[in-house]
This record gives sequence, structure tokens and C-alpha cells, in this order.
Amino acid sequence: MAFARPVLTLFGLVVGLVLLVVVVGEWLGAFERLTDRVPFAVGLLLVLAGGFPIFYNVGRAALRRKVTSHTLMTVGVTAALVVGEWPVAAVVVLFMHTANYAERFTTERARRAVRELTALAPKTARVMRDQAEVQVPVGQVRVGETVVVRPGEQIPVDGTVTAGHATVDQAAITGESMPVEAGPGARVFAASFARLGSLRVQVTAVGADSTFGRVITLVEQAETHRAPVQRIADRFSAYYLPVVVTVAVLTFLLSGDALATAAVLVVACSCSFAMATPVAVLASVGAAAKHGLLIKGGRYIEALAKADVLLIDKTGTLTLGRPQITDIIPLDGRTDAELLRLAASAERYSEHPLAEAVRTAARERGLPLGEPGDFQALPGLGVKATVDGSSVTVGGVDLVPEAGDDPQVRRLAAAGKTLLTVAVDSRFVGVLAAADTLRPEIPAALADLDALGLSRVELLTGDHQATAAGIADRLGIPFRAGLLPEDKIAIVREYQAAGHRVVMVGDGVNDAPALAQADVGIAMGAAGSDIAVEAAHIALMRDDWTLIPQAVRIARRTARAIKINIGFTAGYNAVGLSLAAVGILPMMVAAAAQSLPDLGILANSARLLRRPASRT
Repeated sequence: MAFARPVLTLFGLVVGLVLLVVVVGEWLGAFERLTDRVPFAVGLLLVLAGGFPIFYNVGRAALRRKVTSHTLMTVGVTAALVVGEWPVAAVVVLFMHTANYAERFTTERARRAVRELTALAPKTARVMRDQAEVQVPVGQVRVGETVVVRPGEQIPVDGTVTAGHATVDQAAITGESMPVEAGPGARVFAASFARLGSLRVQVTAVGADSTFGRVITLVEQAETHRAPVQRIADRFSAYYLPVVVTVAVLTFLLSGDALATAAVLVVACSCSFAMATPVAVLASVGAAAKHGLLIKGGRYIEALAKADVLLIDKTGTLTLGRPQITDIIPLDGRTDAELLRLAASAERYSEHPLAEAVRTAARERGLPLGEPGDFQALPGLGVKATVDGSSVTVGGVDLVPEAGDDPQVRRLAAAGKTLLTVAVDSRFVGVLAAADTLRPEIPAALADLDALGLSRVELLTGDHQATAAGIADRLGIPFRAGLLPEDKIAIVREYQAAGHRVVMVGDGVNDAPALAQADVGIAMGAAGSDIAVEAAHIALMRDDWTLIPQAVRIARRTARAIKINIGFTAGYNAVGLSLAAVGILPMMVAAAAQSLPDLGILANSARLLRRPASRT
């Protein structure tokens, strides 16, 4: 957002230039000569043509019994036209467009989330028909048919595994950080991947009826139904307009001067009210970008300033999103390093994500790996290889039945960790535990948010109960586990129905509906999926949780700046209104005087670019 400062400067120059031209023109009598030469009907058409889009929107708002900041300016334009001063009306329309131009710089980007989600959806499926594999478009697959999924392929449907074993990565759908082993009877989801092994899947849902299809639908619905945040300026205008009209009526009743009455309406119905919000937002969007925050619209800044509930995804959001070895427990007199080296050597050529975690742990300790001989991948179980002349197997607890009786194994399993047993020549010799680890800055960031008033925090995850409990207990927050995307969006709506302003933080496709539904959705940018980033309203340019309290501070500073802008404009207009009411302020000068508060707004808003966010 490096353009924010030059754009604010440009607005200041335009406003100052228009002010100079109008004031000098009025002093030299140029506008009177213009009025004499241009028929009023032509001037009227120019004003109506130039202001039609704004007048149309004001009319629509009026039919809904809503008053906006543009309503104020429309009243001023109408008053000028009623007394025959079309040049005054034209000047007001010019400032109305200036305000709209400023606001266009702060409107959110067009949504690409649904389009990108659709692009991720499986396109074809390999179906068993007449004892042969036939590749067909996913839309032609019928419930009850059998789909064949080969290693590395995307699963195209929701269904139940009838044959085969595979390691399935379904984090995008369920949010589970660890891949799952799918065998006969297991449930699998469209858009997940069979990383290792092949499957035969009996179809239970296809296309829009699949879990992934429902994610797309939920994002669309959330974008359509999310209630917009009413701008501060619009709320102020609803109270301010009746005051202005009352003063104008009193001016006419006491003086009988139609021009003074019109001048009251023109000077009081300033476009500064329309500029108060967008110019401050523009400056804050630029300041936020410098801190590593991409904010997609002014409405989200206002909503974030008032937020009181924080809902958090786990995998990739609170955690790093990849398994790491957390415990090494040898049981036969070996050292930790010896057990880890054996396991990493056996897993040296495995493609399983847990194998990579084992190798990484060995690499970090500088352990030299042996060359595995007779390597075998055991689908759904683990691996087997010859290391240093011994037969070494590494895999789940099912691979070594007696491992389940060990108290340390039971303790690690209860903590929600994924276990890798190690056996040498069929003898159980130790266990490695893996888990998705917590981001180190999380506790301090949550304490910071609590100090800012977001004390109601809840963890929402599709992961297992035990895994979620381990993370939530460390942070001292409540949690709900085993959630699908529709469950998360329902929880967001539950809080909103209770009157809360909800912030949702997530990173995956499964979070996209909740991110879109929340008053403010925040996506982890660097590690987050493109879908989550597009569905969210704020994206972190780097995966650093300290940016979230920073975003709250920026939002609150912006809200204060907007209130100062409006207060300054209201005070200025009160003086101008008084001068116009007693006939001191001519009509054209009243129109030009509208631009002076704009300069004050620009100066106040520019402070948001310079001053770093304070810890308040």
C-alpha cells in the first residue's frame, strides 16, 4: 500500500485547488458572469447528470428509511437548485465525486475465493464399469459406484473404502494435521489426496453434495448473507440531518431569506462527512501493509475495532502445520540418539510425512543415517528395512501389538500424539511420538489480545479430541474438536446471533466458510491456502501471530481518527451554519467552505501513516 501517502497528497492538492478557484472566482465575480451566460436549464441538466449515480443511491437508501452521508450533500445540492444557484450545486457535486473517488481506493478486492475453490475441485474420476476402469467427468459418477484412486491422486468423491490401503492427506477438508491411514471401511472425502497406496472407494456423495462441494456453497452463502457494518459517518448523519433542517427552517421563518436558508443547508451538508471514513481507512490500510497486514476494506477495520470474540483454527494457525518428533523413548538400553538413528535409517526412503519428521529430527541432531536394505513399505502400517544387519520395523502401534501395553505409550497416546513404534528383529525397542507443535509466539499474542478486550477465545478444529485438548490445555482456552466446515460456520453464527463481533483466524480450505462468515476473517498468509486468504478479510503477509494484536490496535486507532474527523467537521460546520444563518456567508463561499474540513481530515488521517501503533 505504498500508494496511500501519494493518494492522500493528491486529494489535498485537488481540494486546495478547487477551493482556490472557487473563492477567487467568487471574489472576481466570475461565477455570476457564468450564471448569466448559461441557462439555468442547462446547468440543472449538468448537475443532475453529474450527480445522478449518487442521487440514485440516496433515493434507494431513503426508500429503506436510511440516511447516509451522501444524503446530507444531496440536501445541499437540492437547496442550491431551489434558489437557482446551479454553480453552487455543481461545486457540491464535484466534492461528492471527490469523496467517492477516495472511497473507491478503500473498497475490497473482488472475491476470487469461490472461483479458486472450484478450480481445486476434482474434474475426473476412474470408475469401475463392466469390469474395467473408465475415466469419466466427476459429474457423471453415480452414488453406489466404485472409484479407483491410485497413489498420489486426488480422491474425486466422498465415499467408503472397500479395498486397498493408503495414507490420505485430508487436512484441507477436516483440518487434521496428521495424514490418516485409510483401509476398508474408512471414510474418505473429495479433494483429499492418497499420498501412498491405492484405494477402491464406494461413492456416497458427488459434486455439490460432497463435503468439498458444501464448502464452496458455504463460502458463497457466507459472502451473500454476512451483515454489512454500517459506517460511523452514516450513523452520525442520521442524527445530524434533522438538526440541520431544523436550523434551516428557523432561519427562513425568522429572516425570510431563501438564499441564507439555502446557504445553511449547503455549508452544513458537507462532503467531509463522506470523506471522514474512507480517507482515514486509506491511511490505515497503508500503515497496516507496512506492518505485514493486508486489509481488504474499511468495513473490516471498523468491525475489528469492536470485536470481542476470537475463534481460532488449530492446524497451521495455532500450530506450525507439520509433524515434529516431540518424544524419543528407548526401552532396551539404547540412547535417544541411537533409537532415532535406527528409525530414521529405516525411514530414509519413505515418502510418508511422519518419515520426514523422523529424518528431520535426526538431521537436526547431526546423526549419520545408515543405508537401508530390503526396504518395504507396509501399507497402512509402516516400513521395514535392514539396518546395520538387523531387521528394523517402524510404524503405528498396530505394527507391534505389545507396544499398546506399555504405560509410556498409553501416556503419549492419551496426550493426542501420533506414535511410531520401533522394533529390531521383531522385538519392541522403543517409541517415537510426533505432534504438530505450537507456534512459539502464540501465548504472548493471546495475552496481548486479552488485554485489548478479546477475552472470549475458543479453539475450533477438525482434529481429534485428545490432540485438541493438548493444545487447548496449554493455552488455557476452551475448544471444540472433530468439526467439519459447516460446524465452524454454525459456531460463528451462534456467537453473532448472541450479539458478538466475531474474529475468526484460520489457514485452510476447511476454514474458508467461517472466515467469510465472521465479522472479520484473518488468514495466515504465508502458510495459508489461497482459498483461505481470498475468503478472509485480512491476510497476514507472514505467519506471525503478533500481527493480530497489531491489527486490532490499528483498527482502534482508525476508529478514533474517524471520530475525530467527524467531530472536527461537525464543529466546523456548526460555525459555518451559524454564519450562513445570519447572512454573513454567501452561497458560493458556503459551497467552497465545504473543502476546508477536507484538508483537516487529510491532515488528521495522514498521522495514521506516520505514527507506529502503540500498545493501547
